[in-house]
Amino acid sequence: MVLKTFGWSFAITALGLVAAVFYDGWTALGVVAILAVLEISLSFDNAVVNAGILKKMNAFWQKIFLTVGVLIAVFGMRLVFPVVIVAISAKLGPIEAVDLAFNQPDRYQQLVTDAHPSIAAFGGMFLLMIFLDFIFEERDIQWLRWIERPLAKLGKVDMLSVCIALIALLIASVTVATQAHQHGGVHVDKSATVLLSGVAGLITYLIVGGLSGFFENRLEEDEEREHEEEEEAKRTGKKKPAIVLAGQAAFFMFLYLEVLDASFSFDGVIGAFAITNDIVLMALGLGIGAMYVRSLTVYLVRQGTLDDYVYLEHGAHYAIGALAVILLVTIQYEINEIITGLVGVVLIAWSFFSSVRRNQKLAAAEGKVTASGDKAEVSSGV
Repeated sequence: MVLKTFGWSFAITALGLVAAVFYDGWTALGVVAILAVLEISLSFDNAVVNAGILKKMNAFWQKIFLTVGVLIAVFGMRLVFPVVIVAISAKLGPIEAVDLAFNQPDRYQQLVTDAHPSIAAFGGMFLLMIFLDFIFEERDIQWLRWIERPLAKLGKVDMLSVCIALIALLIASVTVATQAHQHGGVHVDKSATVLLSGVAGLITYLIVGGLSGFFENRLEEDEEREHEEEEEAKRTGKKKPAIVLAGQAAFFMFLYLEVLDASFSFDGVIGAFAITNDIVLMALGLGIGAMYVRSLTVYLVRQGTLDDYVYLEHGAHYAIGALAVILLVTIQYEINEIITGLVGVVLIAWSFFSSVRRNQKLAAAEGKVTASGDKAEVSSGV
């Protein structure tokens, strides 16, 4: 079962790691591995959400999502999108950006380094909004209750996440301006660049989030309408026509999944810039990670274990928050790439083991209740 589901992912992993070694030695292999783990960690909640929707679709549309969807997610968002970011930030054409990445890596690296403040501001704001909207939302299951409970109460204030994100952006831009002034004003223009790019990141998040919300609301309306039709069929005794979420309904769900997947892929793509500026390593690492996310989605659908390890979604969002802060800090200060990669891995591992302990406690409690019930039955029998 595991080999059948993850077979293609294992094959792509082997090819990607070998390509990394040939490209730039064992260091490149380590970077690609970290990027793949980062993408899987940040997109685990994406796989869970995808699986919850995908299981409602028929086999045909599941195949469409796992074929056409893979092309859009892996080659579109993970490979093409980084080129677009570099091209826009460095004011290059996409073809020129790709040509520099392969044929003039030193110049390309310099251009990306010069463009890092705008990339970090854009990505930091986008990631920060994802984290803030998660942490300010009231939810039944809480991981770190001493943090999440009071923040959920604060989240009832309208637009609080936007206000906090803008404050963080202002601090980052003012810090850049202050540092530039202390160094004779050589880089004074970076403050305006940081501010503009950060606002662009915020706008992008609001647009993507708005589209996702729109599709989600439409899906909920369709589900309510189908439920009403089923109830009407029961009252009248007429058999409801078989609609197996094909046609328009399935197509609409497919569009929703693609918008949702695109919004989740932003954090992996943007977060990758905190690990490396090398577009080849970025493409290899994110491509491997995206394949595992797709395989994980299929696995969750087939196994029906969406409710297991309930804290992993929390860990993924804390990792997103940590990356957001790191990106904003790296606008002015350098942070080691290994530290950046390990922060997300540690948070995901922590949330995983917390989920395991929770499951063990629930199982032990259930065992005690069962044992008590058995004793009561024996006593009544005697």
